[in-house]
Amino acid sequence: MNSTRPLTRASVFAQSWPIMLGQASVPLVGIVDTAVIGRTGDAVALAGVALGATIINLVFWTFGFLRMGMTGLTAQANGSDDRREVEALLLRSLGIGFALGLLILALSIPISQLAFTVLSGSDAVQGDAGDYMEGRFYGAPAALAVYAMNGWLLGLGRTREALALQIVMNLANIALDVWFVWGLEMGAYGVGLGTACAEWIALALGIIIVGRVAGTSVLSLARTIPRPLLLDREQLLQLFAVNRDIMIRTIALLILFTWFANAGARIGAEALAANHVLLQFINVAAFVLDAFAFTAEERVGQAYGARDRKRFTRAIYLTGEFALLAGIAFAALFYFGGGAVIDLLTTDAAVREEARRFLPFAALVPLLGMPSWMLDGIFIGTTRGRALRNAGVASTILYIALDYALRPSGNLGVWIAISASYLLRAGGLALYFPGLLKDVSSPDQKAKEQK
Repeated sequence: MNSTRPLTRASVFAQSWPIMLGQASVPLVGIVDTAVIGRTGDAVALAGVALGATIINLVFWTFGFLRMGMTGLTAQANGSDDRREVEALLLRSLGIGFALGLLILALSIPISQLAFTVLSGSDAVQGDAGDYMEGRFYGAPAALAVYAMNGWLLGLGRTREALALQIVMNLANIALDVWFVWGLEMGAYGVGLGTACAEWIALALGIIIVGRVAGTSVLSLARTIPRPLLLDREQLLQLFAVNRDIMIRTIALLILFTWFANAGARIGAEALAANHVLLQFINVAAFVLDAFAFTAEERVGQAYGARDRKRFTRAIYLTGEFALLAGIAFAALFYFGGGAVIDLLTTDAAVREEARRFLPFAALVPLLGMPSWMLDGIFIGTTRGRALRNAGVASTILYIALDYALRPSGNLGVWIAISASYLLRAGGLALYFPGLLKDVSSPDQKAKEQK
């Protein structure tokens, strides 16, 4: 599976554009979800979907290490030309993802009850949020298994296959959401159920795709890979060490964004709904710019696995160059064209007014967030879980402190705090970068970070 590819602007863009298309379709689903409910004119239902989606993201992306950890580990195994370990990584992560998804489904009721005791929201908002979450939980096993498959494909640089998987899932999601909500009038539950059904469709397609990439079916891999290799103690310890730190980091960042959503709920349904509308802008920028971060994960991870410092630094330079240009473009697009999008997403006059008021903050996020997203990609590709964990936890603590300090400013304080959080995270990771650069060419560093 390993191959030496040129590291040029053309090759980086060729690898990145399929991820850009796939990633762009992810927030498109969120936009459609928002529009499907928002254009009913029911601000409470929109707020309920916003709150429910926040909780589901917190629960599901707690296990986002299945995507992030897999990309770095697969890229490094591929960079060192270890085909059998690449195949074993796929089976390990698929098994772990599906099992964790079943556990989430089994615990869905207590998870929902616990979430509503922590997060703010009126009874009506919580009712719609609960309906949405009930539908989404049915897709948990498939969703987490798809995380693992996406991470494996990205780690191999197979971005077109990852694009196909993402596009099919998101198109199915959009079609099912429109059908369930506007056709069958299932409300917030229909939005959640549509997404869950799309995740199972993606799992079925993903099993076919990864089998073709591996050159044999997943079932054949499970039969042919020796059990001692699949259950290799050293490899499992490395997998759990990387995943443990990335999981802690992910939980910290999910707490940060859950806190942001809850801050709007604390102010009122209009602020929560308006912030959720603006969050769609942020999601578009984050997901599309992540195309270059994902490319950095694979390219940097391969260079790190091969201990090639020259390719390592060039990969960072080229992917960072594209990310900066994209960040500038998105900031301008959001600032000058965001008002029309807000009107498209919601018909509620109060929500529109509140969203327009804070649109400039959403337009700044592509520039403020770009350094942190790129540094995430670099540290994920090199499986530096400890740095990711420490920076994520520290930035979340500082963000919450800042949010408390700015509460007298209302929703203005909420947006100042979330904007500052991106700079805090980038600053925390930047502190670790000199040490990472020093270690790239050292053969003794490959497993050091996992100890």
